[in-house]
Amino acid sequence: MDWPVSVALAQSVPGLPTGTDWSYEMKLDGHRMIMWRTGDGVRLQARSGRDVTAAWGDLALAGHHLPAGTVLDGEAVITTEDGRVSFEAAQARAASSPTRARRLAAQRPAHYIAFDALQLPSGNVRTRPYSERRAALLNLLAEMPANTPIQAVSPPPTATPHSPGTPPSTTSSASKASSPNVPPPPTGPAAPGHGRRSGMLKLSMPT
Repeated sequence: MDWPVSVALAQSVPGLPTGTDWSYEMKLDGHRMIMWRTGDGVRLQARSGRDVTAAWGDLALAGHHLPAGTVLDGEAVITTEDGRVSFEAAQARAASSPTRARRLAAQRPAHYIAFDALQLPSGNVRTRPYSERRAALLNLLAEMPANTPIQAVSPPPTATPHSPGTPPSTTSSASKASSPNVPPPPTGPAAPGHGRRSGMLKLSMPT
């Protein structure tokens, strides 16, 4: 897999999809990030393709615990003192110089919420069904240290895989998104080389 990789983008829709081939996960207000664990270290890629490793050095350091050859797709998030995800804090970190980013990281460490595995040490897995990639992601992260900031995204507590479910009524701390967004990844392949997975939708639900 070559750097930078094209990331999947969700399509906004007004209502819940029907059918049995949907899985539901929470959409967090952070910065989209691809984590590359290479043989030489860790590189972090923004959705635009830029290298943002310098701004998220704490996550790059944590990524060294992943096996070489791993590429994950996820979201870098920062929480406030009361545990809420802060989009403003993530924006401030992303726009910081390396020196300021290190200072901000000491004050509010970031977390990386992974929602897909694009590559494993065995090779590119984007053509595998989502259910297999999800299982591989969970197995991979189960081997990480207990205090790692890298974790898999969780489904809403009221929604289960392969059923529509009802998204929970949680309020985001980000001013631009005061209601939860639930993106259901498809169970099919990740469509390498394209900017959107076929069937990936994002729902904005009122609180």
